[in-house]
Amino acid sequence: MTTIFNNWDIVARGWYLVTTSKEIPKETVKSFDICGQRIAVLRGEDGKVRALDAHCPHMGTDLGIGSVDGNHVRCFFHHWAFDGDGQCQDIPCQDPIPAGATLQSYATEEKYGFIWIYPDSVAPTAVAEFDELKHHELAVVADRPLTRKCHHHICMINGIDVQHLQTVHHLPVDLELSLQQEGEQIDFTLSGEFLNTNWRERLGRAILGPRYAYSMRYAHGCLGLLTMMKAVRWIPQLYMLYAYRPTESGETFIQPIYVTKKRAGVIGWLVNHLLLWLTRLSYYALRGEDGMIYDNIRFSTERLLPVDAPIAHYVRYVNGLVPSRWSSPHPKSLSLGRGTLQASSKSPSPKSLSLISPSPRGEGAGLPPEHSRRR
Repeated sequence: MTTIFNNWDIVARGWYLVTTSKEIPKETVKSFDICGQRIAVLRGEDGKVRALDAHCPHMGTDLGIGSVDGNHVRCFFHHWAFDGDGQCQDIPCQDPIPAGATLQSYATEEKYGFIWIYPDSVAPTAVAEFDELKHHELAVVADRPLTRKCHHHICMINGIDVQHLQTVHHLPVDLELSLQQEGEQIDFTLSGEFLNTNWRERLGRAILGPRYAYSMRYAHGCLGLLTMMKAVRWIPQLYMLYAYRPTESGETFIQPIYVTKKRAGVIGWLVNHLLLWLTRLSYYALRGEDGMIYDNIRFSTERLLPVDAPIAHYVRYVNGLVPSRWSSPHPKSLSLGRGTLQASSKSPSPKSLSLISPSPRGEGAGLPPEHSRRR
């Protein structure tokens, strides 16, 4: 028996970033390796993006070296043509199309300047958004992608690890946690008072005000939406996304994306770029130190403290996600329902999520209530 969290053999259902929208112009098809799968992505003459398993069911040719014919992709080898639902519509050498001449199709969405793919033909939800930016046109800047030498579930914990904000980044804020979960999306909000014991803390209070807050929205265990500079003065809220996906080499691909509400006019353009620059600056101020951690970590949940409650909540959230058809079944009959799966894991799964109590008797504290004081 094993879990989804930190398990390379299981890919949860969710939206996975493929490539930029510009990479697939009209009447173009290309193949990509996504979460251990070879996927052909095409844009038909109607401008719509479609995605299919890349290998032709006839003899296995990669459709990425084929061509787009109208809104169909045509195999380079024997010119079989497939529609966006994966159904073969034409075989030049014969009229009847044999049973089984089909490919798995995948839902796609274009958002934040990228193409996203869902590991099923229909997606129950859209790519996650920031509540404050819904229904607004966005200004978007994508940074260069990077990799980390650990599972993406581990990388995603960084934003809610309260201890390391003080020990690694020396951020002088006493934070309180609140969280809310809806389906396969969970929101962590951390807020509190700037401390007032030294000059750095007093400077932070003078510039930003007495309180600070930020939030992390996680969707499907593969997309993180960070909102910074909440409840402060002078600086508007800053927004960035982290799109994650596991790679065949046992590393995590990460695409940082900075977004803000698009403002009109020359002044609006300047404000947009200033806010995007501040977002990037905030990210880079922390990225190098975090990289040293996550490129050298062997993660364990065996000795979590009460201050680690957000991490424990996150692990339980991930273990409640739904495995996709892209998962590697061990044994081969892999249940796609919720719950624990019969599978072998390439990485050790967490053995315990009990929190170690600081009480003199050392009794397990369990998880605290949804609103608990963090120090």
